Amino acid sequence: MPPRRRTDPAAGRAAVGAWLRGEAARRETTTAVRFTLEELADVAPGNAVEVRVPPAGAVQAVPGPRHTRGTPPNVVETDVETWLGLVTGRVTWDDAVADGRVRASGERADLSGLLPLQAARDR
Repeated sequence: MPPRRRTDPAAGRAAVGAWLRGEAARRETTTAVRFTLEELADVAPGNAVEVRVPPAGAVQAVPGPRHTRGTPPNVVETDVETWLGLVTGRVTWDDAVADGRVRASGERADLSGLLPLQAARDR
């Protein structure tokens, strides 16, 4: 069962659009991050990778073994601006990993095949 949506898709798309235009206030930027994390979970449902974008949100996604306790074996963590750059295609996965803007650990933590997200690029 996919995770239940908390962000209205229309509001999420509008927030991504505002971020792309450089017009997003903090609240809109947070909405854009949460919306795109929910989109990732829809595109790659599962619990094998924890994707963290502090302080805006986190989600578990990608098929594979479910993690239930302690530090997850597969973690991706990045900042808000890098995450939105990745999901919109303004930043490549390889560049973000190479220059340390993305910290990815675990054998399933490579999200390059899932990013950018179509819902974010359509804005």
